[in-house]
Amino acid sequence: ALFGPIGLTVWAVQMLWIPFFAAGVINGVGHYWGYRNYSCEDASTNIVPWGILIGGEELHNNHHAYGSSAKLSSRWYEFDIGWAYIRGLELLGLAHVKKVAPKVRWGEIKHFCDSDLLTAIITHRYDVMTRYTRSVKQVCAQELDKLKAALPNLAAPDSIRSIGAWLQREHTKLREPEQTQLAAVLAQSPKLQTIYQMREELMALWGRSNASKEQLVKQLQDWCQRAEQSGIEALREFSLKLRSYA
Repeated sequence: ALFGPIGLTVWAVQMLWIPFFAAGVINGVGHYWGYRNYSCEDASTNIVPWGILIGGEELHNNHHAYGSSAKLSSRWYEFDIGWAYIRGLELLGLAHVKKVAPKVRWGEIKHFCDSDLLTAIITHRYDVMTRYTRSVKQVCAQELDKLKAALPNLAAPDSIRSIGAWLQREHTKLREPEQTQLAAVLAQSPKLQTIYQMREELMALWGRSNASKEQLVKQLQDWCQRAEQSGIEALREFSLKLRSYA
């Protein structure tokens, strides 16, 4: 029966299911609509918090942030059916979990950055950038609201949303017209300029670089000091939180 009409039907459904959901839904909808737990390099999103129909791939942003993790859910309200299968097999002794996303741990605030702090920040870089985005969100919204009078193009709600999204992306990932519009906004707001520049510099800590670990630690210490002396309270508070990663 397995190789008869029923087996053929199962095979046909699987052959249609994979390209439709993988290419059409996950790599289509999953890069356009949904929510993000992690500010990773691409535009991936979690379509819904329950990964059931596509083996957990509905949690696409989580997967892109920690691609080698066997568990795709990362929040208490998220469910990954693939992880449920894996855990079931593990309990039966039929599977062994090699890797999951690292859990954030906190320690005391380090007033002098060291290599351990640098390692923790790089390990949890997606969590770091997510917290950075949340920390400065209110300041950015206030600044954009003030700029509406100086830049009439910002009056449209879609423009505000676009600028807000561009502030969360790497400069090199923006198209040339987007870079031009963002530059015009940043030129009118020293606060937004500082927030965006500090974001780029923070990401450079784990970007491709020939800098030694000692040099990166020094860069981190310098970044924290400038954030705390920037006059922007959100940056100061974030810097103190950054110093407590363990």
